[in-house]
Amino acid sequence: MRHTITGTLTRTLRACGMASGISVFAATASPAQQGTKPTYKRDVPARLAREAKIPEDSAVAVARAKVPNGTVSSLELEREDGHLMYSMDVKVPGKSGIEEVNVNAVDGSLIAVEHESAATEAKEAKTEAAEKKAKHKQTPADTSSKP
Repeated sequence: MRHTITGTLTRTLRACGMASGISVFAATASPAQQGTKPTYKRDVPARLAREAKIPEDSAVAVARAKVPNGTVSSLELEREDGHLMYSMDVKVPGKSGIEEVNVNAVDGSLIAVEHESAATEAKEAKTEAAEKKAKHKQTPADTSSKP
């Protein structure tokens, strides 16, 4: 399976004009699996990680190839609009806001690259925090009886 995924990612990189990043795909473990701590904020739920066919490092390599001067500041594995994707915030020195890079976690294809201004980024963070809080409130409390 790894050979097939590597081939798919190689073709994707070539199609995007990013063939120079191909050798990065030899690694198959995420930084956490390798025992190294990533330099970015990470939100990778275990249940979604089990569904991902593309390793985290490969998705990061696609983002770095697409935004070569950028630094990944956060990575989230999420399901959005029916797609399982790695969503990365990439900060570019000298540029305000961030580049949001979305990579398909099943086939490694680039879904989108979108610039978010600092104001848009702050609004999105506030919305996500509210959604997490609402989701947390929906979780039923422990109803077991205590002796």
